[in-house]
Amino acid sequence: MSETAAPYVVTLGTAGGPRWWRYQGQPVRAGIATAVVVGGAVYLVDCGYGAGRQLVQAGFGLHDVAAIFLTHLHSDHVVDLTSIALFSTFENTDDGREPIALIGPGDRGVLPPTSPHAAQRPQPVAAHGPTPGTAETLARIVEAHATDLNERILDSLRPSPLEVIRARDIVLPEGLGFEANENPVPEMAPFVVYEDSRVRVSAILVEHPPMAPAFGYRFDTEGGSVVISGDTAFTPNMIALAEGADLLLHEAIDLEWLMSKFADPTESSARATRSHHERSHTSIADALAVARSAGVGRLALHHLVPGTSADSLKRQLADAPGPRAIVPDDLDVLPLRRR
Repeated sequence: MSETAAPYVVTLGTAGGPRWWRYQGQPVRAGIATAVVVGGAVYLVDCGYGAGRQLVQAGFGLHDVAAIFLTHLHSDHVVDLTSIALFSTFENTDDGREPIALIGPGDRGVLPPTSPHAAQRPQPVAAHGPTPGTAETLARIVEAHATDLNERILDSLRPSPLEVIRARDIVLPEGLGFEANENPVPEMAPFVVYEDSRVRVSAILVEHPPMAPAFGYRFDTEGGSVVISGDTAFTPNMIALAEGADLLLHEAIDLEWLMSKFADPTESSARATRSHHERSHTSIADALAVARSAGVGRLALHHLVPGTSADSLKRQLADAPGPRAIVPDDLDVLPLRRR
């Protein structure tokens, strides 16, 4: 990597949703993960399934990663954090380098409401701490693998993942009135959550009920800016975050698929799933509206729901009014600014 090259994005994985095994016999995109590459350093956003492997396929190693940002703690965004954390004890061999920063949502603080489609109240897991934030999630991953890690630490003299990766929860600005169930997305201005000599990273709350807090991120560099929505329904906060950005990567759901898949759901779980998708994700029309209102340079749709919907979304985009948009493939390279 050249430290003087213009910043760019690599779409490591572009699929949304955790159930990759359902698509037997079809090309399967990797889970959602995005690399923002600035001055020779990688800033990884989300760790969907295969994120570590895709990072290598893109020509990087874990030693290139300066920071990892989690938009929220749904499994399809964090599942490969486990492999990255466990193998980090082998991959980072430079004793003098700074730990990788891991930044993401804090503890939710309260369980989400039970779905109105439930016949009886389900029993949540981990009653002792049912809504851990980013730092606690990493600590529990490490603890769950103590047998393996203690062998590596004691016998092979490898560092603990907690020494290689330093996690911290995002602290929201005071006075927002955030409440996970009652007010999860107050209108607000972006606020800085990370900064170094190459990049300034700002965050904003986005709307992905019942998950809260959930964030979108903006990366500002001397060579341009990129905004990554995370999972969200349409929200004015995304317009505020993306204002004047060079590149916007926004999630998108294929509503044609949703209506055909769950046309008239009779099972409670199917009704709950359709309800979640309808209120928690963004249509093509709304993603285009965000891009148009924010005046972004370019729009790319990712976190495709379902992960096999690229052709359908491209067809719908061709007929949609508004800014031109693309649907990138896994491992596509997108410059922040047009050359």
